[in-house]
Amino acid sequence: MPAMILAAGRGERMRPLTDHSPKPLLVAGGKRLIEWQIERLHAAGIREIVINHAWLGAQIPAALGQGERYGVALQYSPENPALETAGGIAKAFSLIAHDYLLVTNGDIYCDYPYAQLIQRLPALEHSRLLAWLVLVDNPPHHPRGDFGLNEAQITLPEREQAHPTNPTYTFSGIGLYHRKLFDSLAIDTPAPLAPLLHMAIKTNQLGGEYYQGVWHDIGTPARLAALDAQLTGQPDITLPN
Repeated sequence: MPAMILAAGRGERMRPLTDHSPKPLLVAGGKRLIEWQIERLHAAGIREIVINHAWLGAQIPAALGQGERYGVALQYSPENPALETAGGIAKAFSLIAHDYLLVTNGDIYCDYPYAQLIQRLPALEHSRLLAWLVLVDNPPHHPRGDFGLNEAQITLPEREQAHPTNPTYTFSGIGLYHRKLFDSLAIDTPAPLAPLLHMAIKTNQLGGEYYQGVWHDIGTPARLAALDAQLTGQPDITLPN
């Protein structure tokens, strides 16, 4: 099964670092953020990876090449303009022959075992589900979360209730998608992912899991610096909000 790393964002919150570099190429612990993801996907047995890019996008293939040093084959999906998340995934599906695509963000740091997601593929193939998402605890900068979770069924949060009975979780940016989820989208047309996910929830076609391991959204220079300090062994460093 192929994978996709989303790497086309402008990285506004990471400025000024992203004024001259795409965010996934920023370095923490001696490696570019996107390299941590490539290596973990390789460890899970994935050998074919699509990477989309837009802002300063030519720097990404220039830095990573065709993937030989990582033991994978990298294919690039340039976007001009950036297609947003769903638009980028839809274009990636036009480049591959598989019905399923494992997608992860290029600007997160996590130890999620991607092999665990791949192992869910046979069950997904025999279900009505169009996607499977990995949810994590809400970070301090996103306390309200994105979704609820009822066993393995993703739900919309109970925000309209004064006293919600079920917890909410944050979408990690890691998911397994069937190409049918993107059938309504025209190739090379910008489109957000949230409306497609909400539609799948309403038809009970969105599954998911809760992951309690290491996951960080590296969205600001302070978070990048703190991650670098953690990975290089500096003591008493906590990732900021």
